[in-house]
Amino acid sequence: MGRTAAPPGAAEEAGIGGRVIRRNLDIDTGLDRLAMMERIRAFEAAAERAAVDEGLVLGAIHLSTGQEAVATGIIAHLDRADYMTSTHRGHGHTIAKGADPVAMMKELLGREGGCCGGKGGSMHIADFGVGMLGANGVVSANITIAAGAAHGVKLLGGDQITVCFFGDGAANRGPFLEGINWAGVFDLPILFVCEDNRYSASTRTADMTAGDSLADRARAMGLTAAEIDGNDVNAVAEAAAGAIGRIRATGRPEFLHAVTYRQGGHTYFDPAAYRPPGEAARMAETTDPIRRQRELLADAGVAAAQMDAIRAEARAEMEAALDAARAAPWPPAASAFADVQDIGSPQREPF
Repeated sequence: MGRTAAPPGAAEEAGIGGRVIRRNLDIDTGLDRLAMMERIRAFEAAAERAAVDEGLVLGAIHLSTGQEAVATGIIAHLDRADYMTSTHRGHGHTIAKGADPVAMMKELLGREGGCCGGKGGSMHIADFGVGMLGANGVVSANITIAAGAAHGVKLLGGDQITVCFFGDGAANRGPFLEGINWAGVFDLPILFVCEDNRYSASTRTADMTAGDSLADRARAMGLTAAEIDGNDVNAVAEAAAGAIGRIRATGRPEFLHAVTYRQGGHTYFDPAAYRPPGEAARMAETTDPIRRQRELLADAGVAAAQMDAIRAEARAEMEAALDAARAAPWPPAASAFADVQDIGSPQREPF
């Protein structure tokens, strides 16, 4: 039996476990979410090409291809003034928070005009102008940074909330406990988001993580916590709307465990041979968040041509960003000494 178009604003989709659920869907909102996911994916594709094909990126970049729904669904509910910290896999979060892709691409290529002056690169990309306090190359370090930011807001009497993205591997490191405990003790306005892509670098996370649920660890600290399908942008957005609304109202921290899937390797040069043969292809076919959103919108009557145009626009935007980054000059040599704290000679002074 063929599918029929859903009534305006409604659609059906397969949920977790194969069950069919009906969700009210605002078409314009659904298209906006699709557009943001397409922009993130197009940026990652352009960045990968710059690194692999052209050798323009020095150092590792960690791509978020396949994980676009988490950044899109959560950050859509943040204000520009709200704060966010990210991981070494932070391009998607940064784009969704409102950073300029041209400045981001210049940063990846180490060029003048990069959002960190060409000094931070991919793993430490930041844009304070949109509240993006930084990606971080040290796994789990951003958790305590986020707790500090949220505590600062509370001490200053501000109304911003902080969202902290971290990976499943970070949940097995000390700062995870420290940051969540601190937020719970001092009632800090922070949403912790575990972006669980199922692999901690080259190790299957399930093989190295004790207990039934990462969310249970947050519940043990008194936080409200929930597990969500991180490849369903609408489910993510719905959960985020509730959590962020409660945090704004109460000032208390919450926790979301979003299960997604990293379609590529840990870094752009990682062939991911540690994964079972065929797993990545099967997951891309069945759980890809962009594919799922397109199918949902198609069921609601949106034409494929309209969605294809959104994809083409995203790709053109990120190609233009890469072109601008290629053409940008290198920073002047003197800028290497800017933004550096000088505390004098490290040599011990004689008594």
